This record gives sequence, structure tokens and C-alpha cells, in this order.
Amino acid sequence: MGKKKKGKKKSPRKKQIRLASDSMAARADRYELYLQSVQAPDVDVKFFQRVYKSNFKQAAQSLREDFCGTAAVCCEWVGKRGEREAWGVDLDAEPLAWGQQFNLPLVPEPRRDLVHFVEGDVRTAKTPPADIITAQNFSYCCFKTRDELRNYFKVALGNLKKQGVFILDLFGGYESIEDEREDERDLKGFTYVWEQHKYDPINAFGIYKIHFRFDDRSEMKDAFVYDWRIWTIPEVREVLLEAGFDHVDVYWEDEDEDGEGTGQYSKQKYGTCDPAWNAYIVGVKTG
Repeated sequence: MGKKKKGKKKSPRKKQIRLASDSMAARADRYELYLQSVQAPDVDVKFFQRVYKSNFKQAAQSLREDFCGTAAVCCEWVGKRGEREAWGVDLDAEPLAWGQQFNLPLVPEPRRDLVHFVEGDVRTAKTPPADIITAQNFSYCCFKTRDELRNYFKVALGNLKKQGVFILDLFGGYESIEDEREDERDLKGFTYVWEQHKYDPINAFGIYKIHFRFDDRSEMKDAFVYDWRIWTIPEVREVLLEAGFDHVDVYWEDEDEDGEGTGQYSKQKYGTCDPAWNAYIVGVKTG
């Protein structure tokens, strides 16, 4: 689980941080905060279907969400109608239990059996072949060597149907590897904080953190902490092809007349040297 948006560098706050048990931070739910600040399952599902249709001229019916956390995307995928089915795979039982308690009830009761929560390693968990597999919020960056990454990509290829797409996201740009940088985004009732704690340029390893700050000056510090290899787009493309995908596409964020990102992504062969960017990388299995 990771970040979606970048912002301007902010200086560390000098205000005293409240740690009292009755503070807003103590009462807050980190998974709910993450859902509000990082995820947009409805946008994700629309993008996934668009990518699949562009390759195979028909709608996808089955989704596997690796590193699914609370499986919010799975629940959105199944939705209120149609025959879509989803499997969410995560090694951590806690977010899976949260998703069953809070996200699953948002799915109409007759359709809840179409959402499957699977506790296990994404490299070994058994699920039926899917039309789409996704690993979002840079979660696969926990694999720090090409061999580990290739092994996971081979497993994903094998878990797709004869025709399918494997959708990954990635971030980069020179602002993304600055040590001790904090980017803040104000939301309703709290501030989302993305901290780039430390980057090792020799190994391309980075420690990244999410904090939440509240109007009463309390803070949920280290709500989520990530230890990643910061892969580049060419590396991920090459390893996907080595793993056996037939071709790999990159979806780059569109820009408006002022050069600002629109939140819409289109297939591109070349990108711009933005200080901070997000992109999608799609491995396609054509059968």
C-alpha cells in the first residue's frame, strides 16, 4: 500500500504533537484513512476494464488483486450488477479482516460470495485463472532483486487466463528519491503525509512512510512503512518480457494546457522528465 499523489516539499512542523489516548489520532482507523487518502477503487476498476477491452475487445469478468490489503478494489470490481468475480490475496490477516468487516458489506448481499479473500503469499496462493491481475500502490517493489521480481511475474503470468493483462503501477522522478522529504495533502479532518525517509542510490533501496496528522495537532506516525527497491520503467518492462509476457505497454499521465496532470492515463512510447510521476505498466498475455 502506497501513495498516489505528489506535492510541494514542506518543512517539518514545529508544533507540539499530542499523544493523548483521547486524541483524534488515537481514535482514528488507519485503514479508513488510507482508503480516503490513497485509494480510488472506482477509478481503478474503470481503468482496468479500459485496458482489457483495448486489448481483447470485450469486457473482463474476473480480477485477482495481489497485495490487496483491505480488498477495496475487489469489492468495487464485483459491484452491484453483472457477473464479475474477484480474488484478493494478501499475506497479512489484519487488513483482510478489516476488508471483510467494512468493505464487503458495501457489496449487495447476493453478490458478496463473488468476493474471495485469500490469506497467503502472492507467489504461492492458489486462485482460479483471472482475466486481470493487478499489483497496485507499488507493492511488488518489496521484491528487491531481478530474480525475485521475475519469479513473481512468472507466477502472475501463470495465474492469468489464456488472454489477460497484468497491471502494475510505478512512481519515479528526481523528487521521489530525496531523503527526509515530506509531501502533505489536506483532506477532510486530517492531513495525509508521505515521507521519503531514506534512499540508497547504490542499491536503489528506499524507506517510505505514511503519517496522518489531525486538527487537534495529534499524529498517527508511521501508520504504514515500506522498504522497497525503487525500480525503473525499463527494468520492469524488461523483466516482464523475460517472464514471458507477449508485450508490455506503458500508460503515462495526460497533461492539460498548463502541463498539469489530468489523472487520465494513455498508452505512450515516450514520457516527459517530470520531477515526480506515476505511471502504469501493463504486461499482456495474448495466448
